[in-house]
Amino acid sequence: MNANDLRPGMVIKHNGELFSIHRAEHRTPGNLRAFVQARMRNLRTGAMNDHRFRSEDTVERAVLDEFEMQYLYSDGDSFHFMNTTNYEQVPVHKDIIADRAAYLVPDVTLSVVYHEGRPVDIQLPATVDLKIVETEPGLKSASATNVMKPAKMETGLIVPVPAFINEGETIRVDTAQGTYVERVK
Repeated sequence: MNANDLRPGMVIKHNGELFSIHRAEHRTPGNLRAFVQARMRNLRTGAMNDHRFRSEDTVERAVLDEFEMQYLYSDGDSFHFMNTTNYEQVPVHKDIIADRAAYLVPDVTLSVVYHEGRPVDIQLPATVDLKIVETEPGLKSASATNVMKPAKMETGLIVPVPAFINEGETIRVDTAQGTYVERVK
């Protein structure tokens, strides 16, 4: 496909590696030739790269398979998932998960992305419910203010929460931004 057709979320093959496109901007600077400035994440190493494609460049879109899986547990270097259709258990290396491990709690359902029969990425759900294990005491009268305080989740993730939230409560967290959404009853 043409480099002009790159969109966020696409996975491409570039220099023998798989990359997930996070941002793609078409630019035409003055009297120079147009190009596409792409910010992409290497699916093997997790590193973010910026690359400039010429408008006339072609890129190879990767053929991927997605399977709905349930997170079970981690044991050092691997995170273990279970396919929800055939109950097969699959280990995924921690380098693929990277910093998204902070959103993994047992029994959360997500998509595991495969390329040529091996897992290369995970797609987190839009939100996850996490329990607060450490935060400052809440204030009942603070429900009308927008004052935030840090709260440590069961996975180690630190999320700013409103002042009325207490330790031991469960909150919904946006996985894209790492922000508080709402309190879960």
